[in-house]
Amino acid sequence: MPITDILEQNCRLYGDETCLVEINPEMKDSQRITWREYDLMQPTPSPYHRREITWSVFNEKANRFANLLTSRGIKKGDKVAILLMNCLEWLPIYFGILKTGAVAVPLNFRYDASEIDYCVTLSDSVVLVFGPEFISRVESMADVLSRNRLLFFVGDGCPAFAESYNSLTANCSSRFTGPALTDADDAVIYYSSGTTGFPKAILHNHESLMHAARVEQNHHSTTHEDVFLCIPPLYHTGAKMHWMGSFLVGGKAVLLKGTTPEVILDAVSREQCTIVWLLVPWAQDILSALDRGDLKLENYKLDQWRLMHIGAQPVPQSLIRRWLEYFPHHQYDTNYGLSESIGPGCVHLGVENVHKVGAIGVPGYGWEVKIVDENGATVPQGQVGELCVKGPGVMTCYYKDPRATAEVLKDGWLFTGDMAQQDEDGFIWLVDRKKDVIISGGENIYPVQIEDFLSAYPKIKDVAVIGLPDPRLGEISAAIIQVEEGQDCTEQEINDYCLRLARYKRPHKLIFAPVPRNATGKIEKPKLREMYGVTGLVDAQNKA
Repeated sequence: MPITDILEQNCRLYGDETCLVEINPEMKDSQRITWREYDLMQPTPSPYHRREITWSVFNEKANRFANLLTSRGIKKGDKVAILLMNCLEWLPIYFGILKTGAVAVPLNFRYDASEIDYCVTLSDSVVLVFGPEFISRVESMADVLSRNRLLFFVGDGCPAFAESYNSLTANCSSRFTGPALTDADDAVIYYSSGTTGFPKAILHNHESLMHAARVEQNHHSTTHEDVFLCIPPLYHTGAKMHWMGSFLVGGKAVLLKGTTPEVILDAVSREQCTIVWLLVPWAQDILSALDRGDLKLENYKLDQWRLMHIGAQPVPQSLIRRWLEYFPHHQYDTNYGLSESIGPGCVHLGVENVHKVGAIGVPGYGWEVKIVDENGATVPQGQVGELCVKGPGVMTCYYKDPRATAEVLKDGWLFTGDMAQQDEDGFIWLVDRKKDVIISGGENIYPVQIEDFLSAYPKIKDVAVIGLPDPRLGEISAAIIQVEEGQDCTEQEINDYCLRLARYKRPHKLIFAPVPRNATGKIEKPKLREMYGVTGLVDAQNKA
């Protein structure tokens, strides 16, 4: 079943019910652009800008954009790029593209102008849909981007080099009859996060999208009555596919454009959210605010919040133990996945397995998993090898890159590049990225293990471990440590704490500095290697 059929179904079953809410704490009153205003209908008026739409309006908006695209010659198989911050328009635009049989190409909102050009060119996108935050970036390359390509602007004050999405879709029919779609039809190109190099274009079909929706709904028992809080960017598979669990059952979702602890808890409280997906930094910030007394749980209505889950990066065991001290009634789950496996869920912990916090879990719904050595043979239980997954959510290919595709897709198995091991109970523990493994004096050092150990130290807010070149050992490990606000932390006390580690695992260098993470919470290790290479390390030490 193509994913667009679910939207039609939700429209029939729940047409007048709210499906999406957008909350923007930063938008000023004079900047409001709304389809409906509901602040006055809240029991306590929200201090934040708020918009919402129903399933019927969602479907109509998708139909109008689909009609606009077809009127401009867009056909099945064409590529349409989306460059938007999270907003109410995002998902109707995405589904409008899919309804035409075209392929949606979500773009990272952090891309600079050259990266935007690279990604729309690589994907063969013939349309670029962009929002007000990207005017200057698109304008700087408008002459290039507009060659054989349509530019649609979403918002007020359309720039001269683009056409107004708002005005054009208002004049399009709210009904649409498109081409017949099948599970095997191409649906979307997602770009890898680029943490190991320049992003690759990852092609998925409709079967992948449907499987992602079923996986999420199955893992978290999502019902029509649940309310999902979505904070991460929709261009990323993680946010989108977690939302699709709610989409499958016609549940409501809240798009929150803010990540401070106060804003998150306020949204959970006012919107009565039951499921919240957090990234590690946001969970850490909430816990730190509670520890400091800046947040008081009694000021919020949180009894309905039943599930907190985390994905996109390894989760420190200490973080979840602290979380359950403040929220003992919460179910907890962690989800592992890649954009190549349509995002989260090919491995998951399971809400019933909180005693295994630290593991990424067991094979997800409809997924197979194996751990192999360098020759592709399955390793004995307990040994470290490369994690491989197989299921309906595996990508079709890296678009226009058969060599890279052949390197990771073998007999239907996706070789993830992540090193893992399976314990005696069958739970999988992530050891590290294959490319991040540090080989020091012949010993394999897995940064994630050291990061997990250091993150348990009370004064450490965030930590990243990377390898640096060394003339004697080949590589040495360096820990970049971000200290909790208001805390003093010395190199000596960290070295003393690390005496609990095996000698070869103890960091050779300690650098006290912020830990950069991308929009989905992953540590930007290539950036750290560039910052703290031989020259960068000397500079950092001199400044210290």
